[in-house]
Amino acid sequence: MAVSNRALQLLADALRRRRRELRTRWRRLDPGRQALLVVAYLRKGETYADLACGFAVGVTTVYRYIREGLALLAALARTLDEAIDIAKGKAYVILDGSLLRIDRVAMASGGDRPFYSGKHKVHGVNVQVLADPAGRLIWVSPALPGARHDIAAARAHGLIDALTTAQVRVLADRGYQGAGPAVTVPQRPRRKDPDTGSYRPLSQNQKDVNTAHARLRGPGERANAQLKSWKILRKIRTSPSGATTLVNAIQSLILAG
Repeated sequence: MAVSNRALQLLADALRRRRRELRTRWRRLDPGRQALLVVAYLRKGETYADLACGFAVGVTTVYRYIREGLALLAALARTLDEAIDIAKGKAYVILDGSLLRIDRVAMASGGDRPFYSGKHKVHGVNVQVLADPAGRLIWVSPALPGARHDIAAARAHGLIDALTTAQVRVLADRGYQGAGPAVTVPQRPRRKDPDTGSYRPLSQNQKDVNTAHARLRGPGERANAQLKSWKILRKIRTSPSGATTLVNAIQSLILAG
């Protein structure tokens, strides 16, 4: 999927404003080319060395230009309050967690443990993704260590409380069981058969409810797929502390498109 001209223009305009604030007289790349460099880094996951060769600048310059562009984009990211205002106008929203793989974690003295997801068996960071009924992205949360369960992460961001207070109907998977009355999750067996000790199977009515729930929740996967279509997020190469900036920068570009 190509990056829209609108997204490129958003970043180029932000860079122009930044240069005016700094009273910058000259740079190796104009704002449009710098915006293209930043988007190439995010979209294609290109290395600094490859970008330096392609744009005919030094590696250090590439690093500085990318850091500047990411910071400007991240500052434009939609806030939780803005996302809740948008969610209020929807029939319902879809909440899902996503694990973004990362390899820059401290392995000594167990420093990697908070980032290890037992569910996915990899190191990563957890982000919460909110989408509308058509699967369009509404909001992406800051990144938390991948060992966090989805419901704990959503609560840590204040997302569950905000959606409940705003009386927004939410559809989610079983990972959000117990999130409260605003969050609807699939039915699950609740009683054990005293003879076998196993859970009794779902009734046909429960199965039908789960099928309808899955059909409504399905489009939410599009928002996750759209996020991960940016190659830089398929395996983050920066420190976990920089993951939120990456996510917010990409969120701004997606919403601009």
